[in-house]
Amino acid sequence: INIIEWYNHTFNSNFILLGIFDHSPTHIFLFSLVLGIFIVAFMGNTIMVLLIYLDTQLHTPMYLLLSQLSLMDLMLICTTVPKMTFNYLSGKKSISLAGCGTQIFLYVSLLGAECFLLAAMAYDRYVAICHPLRYSILMSQKICCLMAVYSWVIGSFDGIIVIVVALSFPYCGSREIPHFFCDVPALLTLSCTNTLLFERLMFICCIIMLLLPVAVIIASYIRVIMAIIRIGSGEGRCKAFATCSSHLMVVGMYYGAAMFIYMQPVSDRSPTQDKMVSAFYTILTPMLNPLIYSLRNKEVARAFMKVLVKGKSGEQIA
Repeated sequence: INIIEWYNHTFNSNFILLGIFDHSPTHIFLFSLVLGIFIVAFMGNTIMVLLIYLDTQLHTPMYLLLSQLSLMDLMLICTTVPKMTFNYLSGKKSISLAGCGTQIFLYVSLLGAECFLLAAMAYDRYVAICHPLRYSILMSQKICCLMAVYSWVIGSFDGIIVIVVALSFPYCGSREIPHFFCDVPALLTLSCTNTLLFERLMFICCIIMLLLPVAVIIASYIRVIMAIIRIGSGEGRCKAFATCSSHLMVVGMYYGAAMFIYMQPVSDRSPTQDKMVSAFYTILTPMLNPLIYSLRNKEVARAFMKVLVKGKSGEQIA
């Protein structure tokens, strides 16, 4: 009987996403702002992926990794915002177990993959500045592709573990998730059983998935900073710093928000705080990444202008 009750409670009913906005004038404005950010993020990341794919001069390890970051950001923002928008505009707040599981798997996988990808990008900058003569060997196309593939694989493995364990708990009583998407910490508050062991396992996973890449990033940039200090010319220092500053800005935003969410106990969480920080790293950061890299990067700007010129030439010929 207990098994049947667990099955019915967990699998035979939908969850309710309480969302982040109501229909007050202020919240309607904020919803419109989020929708605008989504459009900019969607277009920005799509353009970055296409530019790097189309322009052969951008077929280098740094830009290959950057294209993967843009693809991850594109998938991340499409995991949460379309469903949130549909629920808000339709007035329906329900999400099926399959939908909830899909959201959890995708965003956990993408967050984990980005952690390791950002570490790979830091290593790329370290090799480019500290070992420029050996760059083609230490960061060959094969090594770069392997780094990107491993990032996806490790992230997906993390997503599978989290979704299998999270959906193995019985959920009874209230089905209301105090969030705008199926976030694991918010979902755990609805469980009928003690989830403390799983929370501890999640904390350990976070140490591996967040702090290990952070250690690689810090070690890489300590060496990079030491190398920059030794560069004689001011122009050389500025160029070396410019290649790293964009990446450091992204790392700071991404890891800061992720650590705040996933490295504190469920009991210490505030639903409002969680929603705000989650909105930052699932909606705002994917918009800022392509802007940071494109506005501060002459090669990306050149590739964009090249595509525009080709487009105009094609129109004139037609």
